[in-house]
Amino acid sequence: MKMEKNMIRILTAGAVAMSVAACAGAQSQQSQMGGPGMRMQHHMGEEHEQHHAEHMREMMTRRLQQLHDKLQLNASQETAWNNYVARLRQVPAQRPDRADMAKLSVPDRMERHLAMMREAEKRMTDHLAATREFYAVLSPEQQKIFNEQFPAGRGNMRSGRMQRGEDAGKDTGSRP
Repeated sequence: MKMEKNMIRILTAGAVAMSVAACAGAQSQQSQMGGPGMRMQHHMGEEHEQHHAEHMREMMTRRLQQLHDKLQLNASQETAWNNYVARLRQVPAQRPDRADMAKLSVPDRMERHLAMMREAEKRMTDHLAATREFYAVLSPEQQKIFNEQFPAGRGNMRSGRMQRGEDAGKDTGSRP
């Protein structure tokens, strides 16, 4: 049942991603017809994406350091922590090139998005395995702290409160 709900979420996310990709493809075609000024806006979007990726890496580093500090790991747990962090920091998926995607037919773009979803599922599976392995070496008190750092809902993350450290550990009741 839980696996079915997760698959439905993944498929729904894929459908949304494909819709967004179709819109992005249309915008890309419009920017190509719009002349040099529109191309500059597209380039600025790529710079923004790079800045966003860097910001996300910095935020992840900060959150991992905060978690590490709160857990107060002993020497024997440090190896497990280092393995956990290394697996979390594996190279993330690269976004497809918009120009390349715009050249594809709708079925081909959908196929590409489906392949990206499968890769995302593999990364999530590895992330889950890494989390389970690390979680197993924690004491019950450390597990409680770990659980508080990853509340059940993502509502706070979307509004930015989680990024600022507000409401950390509070369960808002919303789903990821």
